[in-house]
Amino acid sequence: MHTTGRLTTAAVGAALLLGGVTQPAAPHAEDGTRVLVFSKTAGFRHDSIPDGIAAVRQLGETGGFTVDATEDAGSFTPSNLRRYDAVVFLSTTGDVLDATQQSAFEDYIRRGGGYVGIHAAADTEYDWAFYGGLAGAYFQSHPAIQPATVNVEDRAHPATSQLGRTWERTDEWYNYRSNPRERAHVLASLDESSYTGGTMNGDHPIAWCQNYQGGRAFYTGGGHTKESYADPAFRQHLLGGIRWAVGDAQADCRPENGYRPLFDGSSLEGWKQAGPGSFTLDGDGTLTSQGGMGLLWYAASGFSAYSLKLDWKTAGDDNSGVFVGFPPSDDPWSAVNNGYEIQIDATDVPEKTTGSVYGFQSADLKKRDRALNPPGEWNTYEIRVEGERLRVWLNGVKINDFTNTDPARSLTDGHIGIQNHGADDQVSFRDIRIKELPVKGK
Repeated sequence: MHTTGRLTTAAVGAALLLGGVTQPAAPHAEDGTRVLVFSKTAGFRHDSIPDGIAAVRQLGETGGFTVDATEDAGSFTPSNLRRYDAVVFLSTTGDVLDATQQSAFEDYIRRGGGYVGIHAAADTEYDWAFYGGLAGAYFQSHPAIQPATVNVEDRAHPATSQLGRTWERTDEWYNYRSNPRERAHVLASLDESSYTGGTMNGDHPIAWCQNYQGGRAFYTGGGHTKESYADPAFRQHLLGGIRWAVGDAQADCRPENGYRPLFDGSSLEGWKQAGPGSFTLDGDGTLTSQGGMGLLWYAASGFSAYSLKLDWKTAGDDNSGVFVGFPPSDDPWSAVNNGYEIQIDATDVPEKTTGSVYGFQSADLKKRDRALNPPGEWNTYEIRVEGERLRVWLNGVKINDFTNTDPARSLTDGHIGIQNHGADDQVSFRDIRIKELPVKGK
């Protein structure tokens, strides 16, 4: 809703986009963000490994982190691992660590370390259950190198936010022994109809992330070919995965299943604009607020108990919000007076800032600040309504837990909407999806 003041955040946001640290994943790097690239092989050896090492080094130079590379498993000691914010397993194969080194790495992850697995990192350490869980899935087989269509499922994570809804590229496409979808958060999957040799029955994750036993883990199945590491889109994909793993960027990496789209980027069927202003829909499926104050609301149905997820981004010090629990109306003020707004505006007073139930309850600001990406980067809200309880997660971190006591604002049946606040406020939204939950007592 109302903005009390405007801060100059563009410079800060730009610095963060270049790789500045907002909150490290682990407090062990003493001289800035450091990444260790590990490429030891005890099986097949990819000739693209030198290209991969060079690419990560170049990403570090522009992204603000230092890169060391090794094939010495002796580097996996508690004292040495503490120097690094993430370890990249670059097309490792076979058994590459002994029991003592494995134990050191497990402790490193449990203390908040980051893991990035590239391609044959899934063809590694088949008898080490901890590693299998960390990587997310083990390699099973692959067809010949060929082009395929990648469906980008999460367009808020920094590894995939710069991609379109589909990504056409050529690589060696792995089949996996299990599907990681129930355990990890799938970022992208293969369209098995777009190439030959896929064996995962049409649900074929190819990149994913997860919070694993205290640490952060990102894996991508791409990266077999030398050409991959010269491809700007794949390099950006890697950079985003590394930035998330070291804690420079935030994202919701909890498993996500059972949601259906309310807005999938192509059609606004079921939605209505109330009040002045509008939202523009661009070619990559992004809605951006224009003018106002108005509300784009989902008129096709109301909801009782649900988890609502959506991705959002501000350009600078902008104002918007997500409304829930309001009756159908062509007057945007009906939502203000009869529902609740989950605010988007990082510079307002506590009860009217990002993550707050606007005017009623502040977010946990310390948690909010750690979870919040700066202007120019995408964030993900989960807003969960069960009975009169309303909870808010920002990039996977719970930041608000509010209970309604006003009968006029009952949350047990109502609509949802996104606000276009005014001419000076441009906030973008993507991928609005919902999962309806059981209604208590029914």
